[in-house]
Amino acid sequence: MQVEEKKEFRPKIVAFCCNWCSYAGADLAGSSRLAYPADVKIIRVPCSCRVNPMFILRAFERGADGVILCGCHPGDCHYSTGNYYTRRRMTLLFSMLDFIGIENGRTRVEWVSAAEGAKFSATMNEFAAKIRSLGENVRLGDLRCRS
Repeated sequence: MQVEEKKEFRPKIVAFCCNWCSYAGADLAGSSRLAYPADVKIIRVPCSCRVNPMFILRAFERGADGVILCGCHPGDCHYSTGNYYTRRRMTLLFSMLDFIGIENGRTRVEWVSAAEGAKFSATMNEFAAKIRSLGENVRLGDLRCRS
C-alpha cells in the first residue's frame, strides 16, 4: 500500500512591475538581501498603464493563484499620468473579477518606488501569505494549461 505524499501548497504569483520604479525596487530588495517568495514571477513592463486587464485574466487562466500589479506612486510616473490610468482600469477590472467569482484578495495594486526595496519585499511576503490562505485558484483555470 502506497502512502500518498501531502504536498505543501506553493502559490503561483505573477507580479507586473513597472520598469522605472517597482522593478528597481525589486532589484534593491534583492541586492539588500531582503527575502520574498521565489514563487513570485516578475514581469517587467515599461509602465503600469501598459498592463492590459486581459494580461491579468490570462495569468489566472494559465494557472496563477494571485496577480499583483506594482507601479510608481501617483504623481511620480515616468510617463506623467500612466498610473492614473492604471488606477481607473484596475478598479473596473476588480469589479469584473468579483462578478465572475474571483476572490478580491487574489489581485492587488501597489505603488512601490525604486527606493522602497523593503516595502517591495514586505508587500510580496504579505501578498504570498494572503494567497496561501486563499488556496489554489480553480475558478478561471483552463484545463488545457494544466501539466
